[in-house]
Amino acid sequence: MTASPPSLPLRDTDHVYGRITRFLHWTIAALMLWQFTGMGLKLALGRHPVAGFFVGAHQKVGTVLFVLIVLRVLWALANRGNRPDHGPGLVALAARFGHLLLYAVMVIVPVAALLRAYGSERVFAPFGFQIFPAQVPEIGWMVRVGESLHGEMAWLMLALIAGHVLMVGVHEGMWRDGTLSRMAGRRRAGL
Repeated sequence: MTASPPSLPLRDTDHVYGRITRFLHWTIAALMLWQFTGMGLKLALGRHPVAGFFVGAHQKVGTVLFVLIVLRVLWALANRGNRPDHGPGLVALAARFGHLLLYAVMVIVPVAALLRAYGSERVFAPFGFQIFPAQVPEIGWMVRVGESLHGEMAWLMLALIAGHVLMVGVHEGMWRDGTLSRMAGRRRAGL
């Protein structure tokens, strides 16, 4: 009888990302897919019921995303010495920079939305309880800065996500270095 492999750890190791990192990564990815699908449908279809189905939940999903992103950043900082290394060289430096930029934009996008919400003359209550009261009169600079950053930075984030996915494809398809298995596979070696 063969022994079953050890279970995936909660925390990250130098070989794999742990269960918490994976949960945060894939949950955030799914919620972002929801958000970008909604915005894409809104651009393509305008005020259509299908687009409205997604866009109607944009504020709630965005609020959950913000909380998960903050948790992910804190968890990444807590695990920074335990995470799989990107290796040496220029490619590794580009991977570190790309991840840092992606994290920064993931924080900026919801912070811009919160800035806009705080300065708005509408109550911000995504789940039925008030987070920010209505500002009367609205705080114009907050609304303008939030509006100008939120959408534009979100499209930058989509481009960064596309680059991230493309590089996973390069790692798996060309270099065959097991990068994807660190975040999605059942790789157990070295645990």
